[in-house]
Amino acid sequence: MSTLQSRRQGFRTFLRGRPEDAQWVRPALIALLLLTGVAYIWGLDQSGWSNSFYSAAVQAAAKSWKAFFFGSLDASNYITVDKPPASLWIMDLSARIFGLNSWSILVPEALEGVACVWVLYSTIRRWFSPGAALLAGAVLATTPVAALMFRFNNPDALLVLLLTSSAYALTRSLEAGKTKWLMLASVLIGFGFLTKMLAAFLVVPAFVVVYLVFSPMSLRRRLVQIIMSAIAVVVSAGWWVAIVQLIPAADRPYIGSSQNNSILNLIFGYNGLGRLSGNESGMAGGGGTPKLTYDSIGGSTHAFTGGGMSGGFSGATGLFRLFATDMGGQISWLIPGALILFVITVWIVRRKWRTDRAFQAMILWVLSLVVTGLAFSLGQGIIHTYYTIALAPSVAALVGIGVDVLWRRKNEFIARGGLAGATLATVVWSYVLLNRTPTWYPWLRFSILVVGIIAAVAIVIGAKLGRRWFGGAAVAAMIVGLAGPMAYTLDTVATPHTGSTPSAGPAVSSMTFGGGFKGGFGGNGAVGVGPGTTGDSSRSLPAEASGATTLRNNTGGFSGRGDTTPSEAVVKLLQKDASHYTWVAATTSAMSSAPYQLASGEPVMAIGGFSGSDPAMTLSEFKQYVSEGKIHYYIADGMGAGGPGGFSGRNTSNTFPGRGTSSEFPGGGMAGGFPGGSASGELPGGGMGSALPGSEVNSNSPEGARGSNFQGVGGSGTAITNWVKNNFKTVSVGGVTLYDLTQPKSGK
Repeated sequence: MSTLQSRRQGFRTFLRGRPEDAQWVRPALIALLLLTGVAYIWGLDQSGWSNSFYSAAVQAAAKSWKAFFFGSLDASNYITVDKPPASLWIMDLSARIFGLNSWSILVPEALEGVACVWVLYSTIRRWFSPGAALLAGAVLATTPVAALMFRFNNPDALLVLLLTSSAYALTRSLEAGKTKWLMLASVLIGFGFLTKMLAAFLVVPAFVVVYLVFSPMSLRRRLVQIIMSAIAVVVSAGWWVAIVQLIPAADRPYIGSSQNNSILNLIFGYNGLGRLSGNESGMAGGGGTPKLTYDSIGGSTHAFTGGGMSGGFSGATGLFRLFATDMGGQISWLIPGALILFVITVWIVRRKWRTDRAFQAMILWVLSLVVTGLAFSLGQGIIHTYYTIALAPSVAALVGIGVDVLWRRKNEFIARGGLAGATLATVVWSYVLLNRTPTWYPWLRFSILVVGIIAAVAIVIGAKLGRRWFGGAAVAAMIVGLAGPMAYTLDTVATPHTGSTPSAGPAVSSMTFGGGFKGGFGGNGAVGVGPGTTGDSSRSLPAEASGATTLRNNTGGFSGRGDTTPSEAVVKLLQKDASHYTWVAATTSAMSSAPYQLASGEPVMAIGGFSGSDPAMTLSEFKQYVSEGKIHYYIADGMGAGGPGGFSGRNTSNTFPGRGTSSEFPGGGMAGGFPGGSASGELPGGGMGSALPGSEVNSNSPEGARGSNFQGVGGSGTAITNWVKNNFKTVSVGGVTLYDLTQPKSGK
């Protein structure tokens, strides 16, 4: 009986909130969380498999616990995805419980978003008013890139939840210097590493500085605690790494996107320092890939370098990259206002900097924002626009805390000036961002600007207007400040997203590779098809500036036709006698294999990993698999980046954005594209092969050691494709050509 009463009391406490809170506070929080949940869950099935690369891994884990542990792309455990498996584990368990479908994959991501809003609210509420916490939660929930990624199956959703939870634990540790909370913060960062590797460590400098400066413990005690926390990070991040590293390569899948089948190579290369330096591997061939720029074909300055396209995914590198066309509409709406609030707040409380909670909190969140923002802005490697979700909690916290501190000092002119300045900066910047989509609700940007200017002036005037008018001006300022990102967020919620690099909001003129070319390199602009979806190219908008590419963000990056559903005839063919084979089919890349695997429910081998560039298999090894009867079919013209034949299998004279000239890559784009294109022209084998200037790969010598040179879709990929074509009979079904590896040509 006492247990039942305690549960009832706990439930009433949850509904009521803190005893000192006004009665409206807890209902407001519940409403915020419910609205966030509805927005993030609404219509999720329209996005189908979202990123089919990770959805295929979830399917594999639903069938194999080994695939679950390693994050394998297929249930037969040939190769892993390009990240640690922590984010997959949550989706994996959901798929095992509820079955594999869009909802079981994407709802956990949406719930992580709701949890993130709640954790941020709780973090800010520890030291500040309910209004500050609610405002911070609302800013986070309505950030366009947050709405995008909490409705998507990339690892970033869990990463942001873990790092926000870590900030909460650090906040608790700063209150009394308790080691247990600092250890919890460290463990959460460690599990963030198991979600997206070194990206989780971008908050570490801010956390260490703030704890060393502001912890109430002695300096000696603080140093000991920092050492202990470092050990906790290493242990929580390293246990899985150690297991994978110690297991013999023959007993585990190949480490996807590594160049030597080593998890350490993945940590420090493709998913590590390579993102900053551009010397990354695992993307179209790695650091040895020759530099290819638009200039080489009479185009622009964006480059494919280091295997990772050198910032071409998200605009030119530089201090203002976050505000440029590609990233601006994703995250930057409130950054100018947040920085103004930071400066004014810190100035006001500067005399009590050692003990004032506002000073400590603002330093914590601004350091997190600056360090992470600089990494994204200056990174020379692959930096996708959706990475900016990592900045959303910091921006939201700075806004909530800054508004709270300055509003409590609203009788001071400097505080009113800070609020007015933040309002003015926000509405002007919103006007600039919305002006990048001039045909998209054009009245919105003018309304925000006019109302915002009036509200800013009224805030400066302050009490002379009277309490009611002054309060109304403050409410108007908050509304117009959130109007721009809210509009982008609603557009994001209403738009299906598939592919590997989606973008939030409406079409933006002159976006670079960050969101793909009208649905990715496929060029057809179709909505990727998954369970319960149908392709629809009608959502593409006309270009809004001469010579510019306009992107409708329903698909992105390497999606193309890689997320479409194979025909029923092909699926039935793959499923026939599937139990007799380890893999029902093999194809060059995961962009090709994932749709077939998801549609058939059977393992499909992605020979070269995500993009087809991993040196995971030599020709001799492939021959051995075939001789042992482990693979039934080989699909040379897969459904990857642009469908059969390459980046755009429909067009033999592709152009880059805003260019009227041919790309001069024969075979339908880049020589047949990544997935198994023809060995014609100067890019043999459907990839960035040995014929490119500066390449050291000899595709006629495929028997070399793994990882010794760039293979991928050139190199061994080319040799495997050519060997299959020369030695096995074809089966054409549903417009797809398959090579039956159990049926050699006569005389072979």
